[in-house]
Amino acid sequence: MTAVLTKTLTDVIKERRSVRKYNPNFKISKEEINEMLSLATLAPSSSNLQPWRFMVIQDEDTKKELRAIANNQEQVETSSAVIAVLGDKEMYKSVEKVYRSAHEAGFINEENMNRMIEGTNKLYPAAPEEARKNIAVFDAGLVSMQLMLIAKDRGYDTVPMGGFNKEQFAERFNVDDRYFPIVLIALGKADTPAHNTTRLPLEDVVIEHI
Repeated sequence: MTAVLTKTLTDVIKERRSVRKYNPNFKISKEEINEMLSLATLAPSSSNLQPWRFMVIQDEDTKKELRAIANNQEQVETSSAVIAVLGDKEMYKSVEKVYRSAHEAGFINEENMNRMIEGTNKLYPAAPEEARKNIAVFDAGLVSMQLMLIAKDRGYDTVPMGGFNKEQFAERFNVDDRYFPIVLIALGKADTPAHNTTRLPLEDVVIEHI
C-alpha cells in the first residue's frame, strides 16, 4: 500500500539527490513502479506524441549484465530497478491513437482531431531523423525528471545515468530500430545518504530580466 504523502513539491525538489549507494535488499513492486511511470507520462511532449518508451529491469542476473554495459556503475546492480528510457524516432506513428483518444475523451472535436492528425503527418515524417531524435531526447528529459520527483515523493531514491554503451544496450535488449536508448534511471532506497551539492548563484544563470 502506498504511504500517505505529506511533503510539498518544494520539499521534494529540495530533498531529491542523485543516490549511488542502494540497499540491495530493498525491493519495489512492479505494480508501484507502473503507478509511478503512469504518473510520469503526464509530462508534456511535442504535439503530445509522447516519444518515450520504458524498459523496467529488475531481474538480478540481468542487472549484473547491465552493470557491465553501464561502465560498472554499482547502482545498476544494487538498486531495486533500473528504468531505461528510450526515445521514439517515429513518434508520429502514434498520432492517430493520441488524437482519437483525446476526441473520445471529449477534449477536442472531430474537426480539430482531423486537423491535428493531418498536420502531424505532414510535419514529422518530413523532418530529418536527427531533428526527431532531438525532440525525443528533450521530451525524455521531461518525463525522466518527473519520474524522479514522483519517486522521491514516495520515499525512494534515484540517479540518472547517461554513461553507458548505448550500442551494446540496444543489442543486448533487442531494441527495435525505431527506438534508441537515452538514459538509465536507478530506482531504490539509499543505503547511505547522498552527497549534498551546490548550485551556481542565480545571477550567474539568469542572463537578463526583460
